[in-house]
Amino acid sequence: MNETDDDLVTFEAKGAAPLPEAGREGFVENDGASIWYATYGSGPAVILLHGGLGNAGNWGYQVPALVAAGRQAVVIDSRGHGRSTRDTRPYHYTQMADDALAVMDQLALDKAAFVGWSDGACTALILADQHPERVSGVFFFACNMDPSGTLEFKPTPVIDRCFSRHRKDYQTLSATPDAFDNFVADVSKMMASEPNYTAADLAGIKVPVAVVLGENDEFIKREHVDYLARSIPDAELILLPEVSHFAPLQRPADFNREVLAFLDRL
Repeated sequence: MNETDDDLVTFEAKGAAPLPEAGREGFVENDGASIWYATYGSGPAVILLHGGLGNAGNWGYQVPALVAAGRQAVVIDSRGHGRSTRDTRPYHYTQMADDALAVMDQLALDKAAFVGWSDGACTALILADQHPERVSGVFFFACNMDPSGTLEFKPTPVIDRCFSRHRKDYQTLSATPDAFDNFVADVSKMMASEPNYTAADLAGIKVPVAVVLGENDEFIKREHVDYLARSIPDAELILLPEVSHFAPLQRPADFNREVLAFLDRL
């Protein structure tokens, strides 16, 4: 799998590669929402948490690679995203971390590694902080852990294409297909105000963490990921060349190689 989609032209038109047939899929009821999940393959569990406004289908290039490497891949639609529902309360990353834990309980997974992308990355790290006994490691890709870590937003054609795909997917998958604009506004409020981890909070994280960033990321400051890598005990810093916030779609083979290498080190 050496195809590239640096400009997300293919992603806008078709989405990521289709997910394979699931071994198990369903919903778990948790704290006012129905959370959709699916599993693929067998072996040590790896839970993939997608970015804000996206859905589990965005991992279409990663799931087959994990299964081929002898891992059980688990994908989750975050609350209010994809097939998962929400209630009327504001979004919070801590709530999404609790949703992931509920899926683990549903699947009787005592422990799993996490691969998080953007919002999914901070959700995974919050879960690792709150329940380190359940998390074997976090591949933390393209996110901040306090609001100072983000760049000023500047629209680009790549971001516009990604947003266009997210709108189409939401309208296809969601139980509230006409609510996309409200959904975007509510998720954006969360992104603007959370998470709020201090250096002392980061110093208390007890699981292995790889802090990962594409060299052309449109949203996250490079100095912030340097700070995260310094502040989280024994964290490693991985910089991905020639890609941006959308590396899992742009250069899947390169992204997957780093994920699998990290998992092998756990």
